[in-house]
Amino acid sequence: MRYLFLLLCACMPMLLKAQFNTAASNTKPPYLQYPVIPAFKMTLPDGHVITKNDLRKEKTMVFVFSVDCDHCKHLTEEVLKNIDKFKKYQILMVTPFNVDQMKEYYKQYNIAKYPNIIMASEPTRQIMYFYDLHFFPGLYIYSAKDKFIKGFEGSAKVDSLLYYLNK
Repeated sequence: MRYLFLLLCACMPMLLKAQFNTAASNTKPPYLQYPVIPAFKMTLPDGHVITKNDLRKEKTMVFVFSVDCDHCKHLTEEVLKNIDKFKKYQILMVTPFNVDQMKEYYKQYNIAKYPNIIMASEPTRQIMYFYDLHFFPGLYIYSAKDKFIKGFEGSAKVDSLLYYLNK
């Protein structure tokens, strides 16, 4: 009888965990529950604050990046090398880092020279939670009507991005 009691005590935490985790494991990340560009306040390099209402109504690629991520730097360079292929799309580059760190990245890649790229800082990190982002960069493509099309976490190829932007 004592062994049965010990076995029950050992198994009880696993049984309780299985009961309570079923609802949590079925929930989708916010960007899939609300498949539109998030309306967070973002700060531009010049200090102006914008939201998604300030964006143009065209296909948009949201590029969530870290200022010190090598994959992000590489992808930024690839996009800039192929900027002619991205000219008819809006690219919103958002970093969860502060404005000063973002400005360095902005200057390093001369982003001001590209009218279809908007770079902004969202230091509250809500963007990270909205996209449930674990690895940089995060790339999320939206239609001109602000509907989610496709998301990538981690590195992505320019051809894959263009494929979904052209859909």
